[in-house]
Amino acid sequence: MHSSKTASSKLDLLYESLRQYGTLGVAFSGGVDSTLLLAAARRVLGSRVVAFTAQSPIHPSGERDFAKDMARQLNVQHVLFATDELHDPLFTANGQRRCYHCKQQLFVEMGRQARSLGIHVLAHGVNLDDLADFRPGLQAAREAGVVAPLIDAGLSKHEIRILAQALGLPNWDRPAMACLASRIPYGTPIEAALLSRIDQAEAVIRDIGGVQCRVRHHGNVARIEVVGGGLDQLVKTGVRRNIVDAIRALGYDHVCLDLEGYVSGKMNRGMIPE
Repeated sequence: MHSSKTASSKLDLLYESLRQYGTLGVAFSGGVDSTLLLAAARRVLGSRVVAFTAQSPIHPSGERDFAKDMARQLNVQHVLFATDELHDPLFTANGQRRCYHCKQQLFVEMGRQARSLGIHVLAHGVNLDDLADFRPGLQAAREAGVVAPLIDAGLSKHEIRILAQALGLPNWDRPAMACLASRIPYGTPIEAALLSRIDQAEAVIRDIGGVQCRVRHHGNVARIEVVGGGLDQLVKTGVRRNIVDAIRALGYDHVCLDLEGYVSGKMNRGMIPE
């Protein structure tokens, strides 16, 4: 509907959309989508917007501290709260509706936290591109009445990055950091130790190879998807050998580099969008 509009005019639409709320709670990961949403809400609503960030083993290490720093820079009240997905058998079974059960719990707890502060409207940073992927978590958001202002403004991921850069947001080009469970094929049970191993493997590649990545877990095989143009960096002799040794030390027998590189939602291929 808004495809012919420029990114800047869509930002105006976003501001207009946000003005209808007296108060707003934003599900805040620290990623560029939720950061743009939070920055826009801060501009329109001032102190009447609060950022909410979930803490759980399913999130990559360092994400909480990054979100805290971003909320501080935006001068927004920031609430951290715990979620307990690993005690939900519907989540740990890792069926195709895993994300639905995760988001369902997330928004219940976030809503409880928000109501205690007098906030009754929740928002999340889903964008137009997300609608093309298999995202059962979007159903959970709709059922919980969570609004999606970036979609209402017709914003794509590319446009969000353009606007974030224009607004001076430091994470405008930061790669997405999805939940660690998204690295595990459907049907493989999710355990805390497995999430930790994946998290450590990705940290190894960032620290040794200097590139952002995903490590997809396939039993005894770690499949590496590199973000951007980092393939050449990882195959350098010393870098490659050190990464292989470090990841094998985490319990993987084989370390493979995916020549296609990182593609969002790759583990959902073959699934039908909600």
